[in-house]
Amino acid sequence: MNKEKILVTSALPYANGPIHLGHLSGAYLPADIYVRYKRLKGDDIIYVCGSDEHGVPITLSADKENVKPKDIIDRYHNINKEAFTQFGMSFDIYSRTSLPVHHETAQEFFLNYYNQGLLVEKKTKQFYDEKAKMFLPDRYVEGTCPKCGFEEARSDECENCSSYYDPSELINPKSKITGETPVLRETKHWYFPHGKFQKRLEEYIDEMNKKFGWKDNVLQQCKSWFNDGLRDRAYTRDLDWGVKVPLDEAQGKVLYVWFEAVLGYISATKELSEERNDPDLWKRYWQDPATKYVAFIGKDNIVFHTIIFPAMLMSWNDANDAKYLLPQNVPANEFLNFEGRKFSKSRSWGIDVIDFLKQFPADPLRYTLAINAPENKDTDFYWKEFQGRNNGELADILGNFVNRTFTFAHKHFDGKVPVRAELEKIDEEMIELLKEYPSKVGALLEKYKIKDAVFEMMSLARAANKYFNDSEPWITLKQDQEKCGTTINVCLQTIHTLAEIFSPVIPFASKKILEFLNSDLQGWDNCGLLNLPDGHQLNKPEILFSKIEDDIIEAQVNKLNANDEEETRTAEITFDEFTKVDLRVAKVLAAEKIKKSDKLLKLQLEIGKEKRQVVAGIAKSYEPELLIGKKVIMVFNLKPAKLFGNESQGMILAAEDDEGGLHLISVDEKVNTGTKVK
Repeated sequence: MNKEKILVTSALPYANGPIHLGHLSGAYLPADIYVRYKRLKGDDIIYVCGSDEHGVPITLSADKENVKPKDIIDRYHNINKEAFTQFGMSFDIYSRTSLPVHHETAQEFFLNYYNQGLLVEKKTKQFYDEKAKMFLPDRYVEGTCPKCGFEEARSDECENCSSYYDPSELINPKSKITGETPVLRETKHWYFPHGKFQKRLEEYIDEMNKKFGWKDNVLQQCKSWFNDGLRDRAYTRDLDWGVKVPLDEAQGKVLYVWFEAVLGYISATKELSEERNDPDLWKRYWQDPATKYVAFIGKDNIVFHTIIFPAMLMSWNDANDAKYLLPQNVPANEFLNFEGRKFSKSRSWGIDVIDFLKQFPADPLRYTLAINAPENKDTDFYWKEFQGRNNGELADILGNFVNRTFTFAHKHFDGKVPVRAELEKIDEEMIELLKEYPSKVGALLEKYKIKDAVFEMMSLARAANKYFNDSEPWITLKQDQEKCGTTINVCLQTIHTLAEIFSPVIPFASKKILEFLNSDLQGWDNCGLLNLPDGHQLNKPEILFSKIEDDIIEAQVNKLNANDEEETRTAEITFDEFTKVDLRVAKVLAAEKIKKSDKLLKLQLEIGKEKRQVVAGIAKSYEPELLIGKKVIMVFNLKPAKLFGNESQGMILAAEDDEGGLHLISVDEKVNTGTKVK
């Protein structure tokens, strides 16, 4: 069988804080499982990752701590690299974008576009803090989104509704450095014309989907961007920290981090070439048409890896003989939440990987995240489920089967593999099952169906326990020792297969099992065979998975509850502050959807004798006609704002459920409109 040459990348984690469990579940563990499997298949594969170390959040953190940006990136690069190591990530290289090789690579790409005449030079208005005497990048400015009304939007992008807009459209902008209202001042930047590549990008994605089956969540997000139409996007920004723009006329400007960060995959592979003293290694993986490139990411990075990075590579390839590969597949995962809520560093909601691994081993976490992977929808990590997976599946099913088999072999067969005598139907069926499982599990991993593959792995362990129970070796030991020996022989062969099949998911435990067996990995295509000869000497086993007691889990849950209570306390306001908010009962007279927005409704409200128009982001939760006549609570003294060109003279109150749905806070029919809410 022909072996594949494969390049695998995982999204570069941002070196502005420690990675948490959600990061692992999205972009890293699925890739690691796939890579480990492909290595066992004997494929020629490298796995590339590293720290993303430029951009405004890092400068904000540095300013806050009164240190240099390099202090921030050095700290978190090392913390995250150590966390990945302890978690069992098998990167071939874990690089960083602050290295000279990355700066040179990013500048080379920029100059290539510049010399092609591809980049569009534009003078634009950008926020400038007159007190701080500096232009303000997007994250240094906060205001109200002109599209959805989100009050913590950046200068040109809203995290809440994913909209992009001109900075002049931002409502009530404030500088995060001084708190002052910034002014708009002219500056010059270079833009990449993504619209020129839209047709080619649509054709590329359609072709890859037809050949290799892209995930629906990826296709739908791409479709949304194409429907809106791709636009020019700045490749430079006014900032000190980052890759300098290699033009004399661009002093004080750096390459936008979203542009240069994806090039970190290429620069990291160049670093790997240097480490292995193989100058052409990076070219063999990035520029050989025979190579398959797979990019593992979370859903927040889909646009960068399916549209922006491919467009960048297409542009390079148009002007150069040495052409880069575009991703063959981008198996993006959805988000992992924590105990029913999003991870939040500011609210101390969640747990960082490095802290988790101080208390628990890596394999139970790897298994739990893998079998609960957010492949098609957001999922949750619950402490109780983690305990249940460890105790009920790893310990009671897999660990128990290994322990009872080895105990029997050492007690009754001198710690050796018993002779396999004449097989009965039950033995033949178990052996046949072993032969089937590598291809069964492998077919799922080839399609990036990690969750289903892990379920099948544990199903084999369940079948192994059933085989042991149905064969009753404790009875045949006294009645037919040859038959008993055959049962234990088949069980040991099964353990060997389990160790190999599970090794991409729980590598530390699998390594231990192989040590118990006094054996090695045989390769994926051979792991379902009978790999242990009769009389083979076994080593003494030990407990694979320790049970996690209730009090340990309760302590973790209590810690979360304490953080939650603390968050509630820190959010307290005075009575005088509360009385500044004028809440009134209002009645919905009319409601309609706003064109070009899937979230906003325009409402006409009656508040006593007054009529007002309010724009509300509830279109995904309510049909307009169902709102008419409903009495709601509104913020009456909110400063008016414009959303999608429609004036909003207030805000209505709603509560959000666990799925993100909004529920209006309604009022009894007996209460008159205009009544103050106290």
